[in-house]
Amino acid sequence: MSNVSGIIKSIQDIMRKDVGVDGDAQRISQLVWLFFLKIFDDREAEIELLDDDDEYESPIPEELRWRNWAKDKEGATGDILLGFVNNQLFPTLQQKLNLDGEQGQRAAVIQNVFEDTYNYMKSGTLLRQVINKICEIDFNTSDDRHTFGNIYEQILKDLQSAGNAGEFYTPRAVTTFIVDRVAPQLEESVLDPACGTGGFLTNVIDYKRTNFVKSPDDAITLQESIHGVEKKALPHMLCTTNMILHGIDVPVRIKHDNTLSRPLRDYKPKDRVNVIVTNPPFGGMEEDGIENNFPSSFRTRETADLFMTLIIHLLKDEGRAAVVLPDGFLFGDGIKNRIKERLLTECNLHTIVRLPKGVFNPYTSINTNILFFTKGKPTKHIWYYEHPYPEGIKNYNKTKPMRFEEFQTEIDWWGNEADGFKTRKQTEQAWKVSIDDIIDRDYNLDIDNPHVGEVIDYDPDELLAKYNAEQQEINLLRDKLKAILSESLKAE
Repeated sequence: MSNVSGIIKSIQDIMRKDVGVDGDAQRISQLVWLFFLKIFDDREAEIELLDDDDEYESPIPEELRWRNWAKDKEGATGDILLGFVNNQLFPTLQQKLNLDGEQGQRAAVIQNVFEDTYNYMKSGTLLRQVINKICEIDFNTSDDRHTFGNIYEQILKDLQSAGNAGEFYTPRAVTTFIVDRVAPQLEESVLDPACGTGGFLTNVIDYKRTNFVKSPDDAITLQESIHGVEKKALPHMLCTTNMILHGIDVPVRIKHDNTLSRPLRDYKPKDRVNVIVTNPPFGGMEEDGIENNFPSSFRTRETADLFMTLIIHLLKDEGRAAVVLPDGFLFGDGIKNRIKERLLTECNLHTIVRLPKGVFNPYTSINTNILFFTKGKPTKHIWYYEHPYPEGIKNYNKTKPMRFEEFQTEIDWWGNEADGFKTRKQTEQAWKVSIDDIIDRDYNLDIDNPHVGEVIDYDPDELLAKYNAEQQEINLLRDKLKAILSESLKAE
C-alpha cells in the first residue's frame, strides 16, 4: 500500500456518511478495532504457516475469524453484516471467549481490547466498504507491516483534531534516545505505567531484539519483560496492536487499567521493576479519591505528581528510570517539593536533559525535560544538558520534527554511570549543580544554562502580547495627559 494518508482519508470519508459515527474520536475508534482484527488474523496466518504440526488453534471461534466474514469482498453486507457484528462478533469477543487452556492468554488479550469498544456504524453497506479497504493491506509483508507505523502517525494526526493526541504521544526521537541511554538488558523488566500507544515499549523491544535476542528462549525472555498500563480504551488497543506487530504475540502484560487507582501500599516487592520509561500525562487532574491511594504528604490530584511518587516506589534497588516532565514540576513547590526531596534522597537524579520549545508540536508548546535517575543512592549533584536546535532550525513543526540524530552530542558526552560519569565535562550545553545548591534553592530544579546570556525570545505570540500591553500603557498615559490638560484649561 503506497498512499497511507489517502487510504485512511478515504476510509474516514466513508465513515462520515454513516449517521452512527459522530466525530473524529468515534471514527478513529471504529477504524482501530477493525485494524486490530485484521492484524491479529494476519499474524495467526503467519503462525499457522510456520507451525509444522498444524496444532495452532485460534482463540476466536472459526466463524468469527476475520478471514471467514471480512476477507471476501463480495461477502456479507447491509443489515446481514451489521447484525452479525452487533449480535455475534462483539458479544463473543467481549464476554464469551474461552479463557482457559493453551489459548486462554490470547483470548484474554482480545477480551481486554474489546472490553470498552463499540461498533458505531449503522450502515452495513458502508461498513463493508471500509472492511474492503482494510483488506488491501497484508501485515505479513515487511512493507505493509511498516505501513502500520505510518497509519499510527496518521491516526495521531487525526486524534489531534479530536483534541486528545497529546495525552499519549511522545516523539519517536525522544523515546529512542531515552531507551538508548537507559539501555535495558534482556532479563530486565521494563514498565511504562502510562504507556499510551506503546511508543516507549516498542523502542525497548527493538533495542533488546537488536542487542540481545539470539535464540527462541531469548525471545520468550524479551516478551515476558515488557509491561505497560493504559487506562483509555483507544490508546490501549493501539498499544496492543503495536505489540503484536513487534512480535509480542501474546501481550497479556499490557493492561487496560489506571496504574494510580491501586493503593501505593498494595504494590509489593514482586511488583517492582528494573526499568521505567514513561511520559506521564501532565497538566491534568485525576478523579476524586485517587489521591487517597497515596500517603498523606504526597496527596494531590495532579496526574504527573502522582506518577512520580509511584515511579520512585516501583523501582527496584538500582533500578533506572527516565521520565518526561514539564518545567512546572522542576520549579513547583508544596507537594512537588516533597516529591523532589524524596526523589533526591532515595535516588541519584544524575541527569536532566532540557528539551527546546516545540518538541511536542503541534500537540502542546509546554517546555519539557527528561529526568534520568537510579534508585538506591542519594543525589550528590545533577548534570544538566540543554539540547540545542539543529543549525538552521528555530522551532519544530510537522515538516521539521525532532530527529534522533540530534541527540548524538548528548550520547558522545554521556559517559558511564558506573564510574560516576567521570568523563563528563562542562560545555556550552552542559553544567553541574551540587545537591547543596539545590537544597538552598528550596528544591527548585529549574536552573538556566549559566553559559548563555539573556536570550531575547522572538516568539510572535509573546511579542504581540507585549505590544498590546505597551499600547495599553500608552493609552493610559494619553488619558492622564488629556485630563491634566483639561484641568489646566479649566483653571485658566
